[in-house]
Amino acid sequence: MLPQRIKKTITDNPKKLANLIDLVNLPSTLREFVGHSQASRLGCFMRVWSYIKENNLQDPSNKNVINCDDKLRSILLGKPQIDLAELPALIKLHFPKKPK
Repeated sequence: MLPQRIKKTITDNPKKLANLIDLVNLPSTLREFVGHSQASRLGCFMRVWSYIKENNLQDPSNKNVINCDDKLRSILLGKPQIDLAELPALIKLHFPKKPK
């Protein structure tokens, strides 16, 4: 069940949903991390998030901070620590806009 705000966004602008779920060819660094040659932006985000949870990379004292290991650092611009709010934007950098 989707929150009302997301439902409204999707019905008002279906292209936003398409941008999240369309399969695209991944760049090499992200391809190695995800393990697939094609994935959606949402799929990549979910894979990164599950990797963070599996490897306990959230800071124990502040769950909004992620301590990056070498593998995660390779796709997140080499940052040693990121704020959880930065994660979608850093993943989005691997998905350039399509020319119109």
